Amino acid sequence: MSPLSVSPPSFLFDLDGTLVDSVYQHVLAWREALESEGIVLSVWRIHRRIGMSGGLFVNALIQETGLELSPEVAQRLQRRHAEGYARQRPQVKPLPGAKKLLEALTQWEVPWAIATSGKLESAGPVLEMLEVPKHVPIVTRDQVSYAKPNPDLFLAAAAKLGADITKCIVVGDSIWDMLAARRAGALGVGVLSGGYGQEELEKSGAYRVYADPEDLLKHVYEVGIRGEEG
Repeated sequence: MSPLSVSPPSFLFDLDGTLVDSVYQHVLAWREALESEGIVLSVWRIHRRIGMSGGLFVNALIQETGLELSPEVAQRLQRRHAEGYARQRPQVKPLPGAKKLLEALTQWEVPWAIATSGKLESAGPVLEMLEVPKHVPIVTRDQVSYAKPNPDLFLAAAAKLGADITKCIVVGDSIWDMLAARRAGALGVGVLSGGYGQEELEKSGAYRVYADPEDLLKHVYEVGIRGEEG
């Protein structure tokens, strides 16, 4: 390596809505869980909180609606969401270009990891669907103290890669991803495949915004990856 050469940045990927088309399955699972407790909430309000951990989602729900939920009800909601999402999971598919993007980064020897607000029990089958190599670091909600918009997930993923977080690119679909990236000191790149708009993502700190993983792969040179040209 010449003195002037620069190592490529490391990529830290969110999972739901970023690599797999699963946001609306999570929304429906949360609606089902909420209705089981007699809580009726518009789908759009639920969607706005997807990307947070289950516990943070419930806390945000309490603050937003003024409801008083006992710890037992809060735990039951999270469990019923997990059960509902498990029933929805057969509908979940990789987003266009997701596998190709990850394969290309691996081929180009660009380090990457996945950091998700989901727990391992829900993320595991989806990771298998993506055919994530066993050497790739995976950080789930179970492994950190706080989920997005706190930076813990991305900081832990960078640490597992042995990468400087300030030289990492966080790829996510929600404002919570971009806020967490910003707090961690990483560069945020947004994708529209989770349902958030370009302006929202940019206001939350996204440096670039692409339609989905396929679009990011086509323009990967814009974020400092030279690809096959070296």
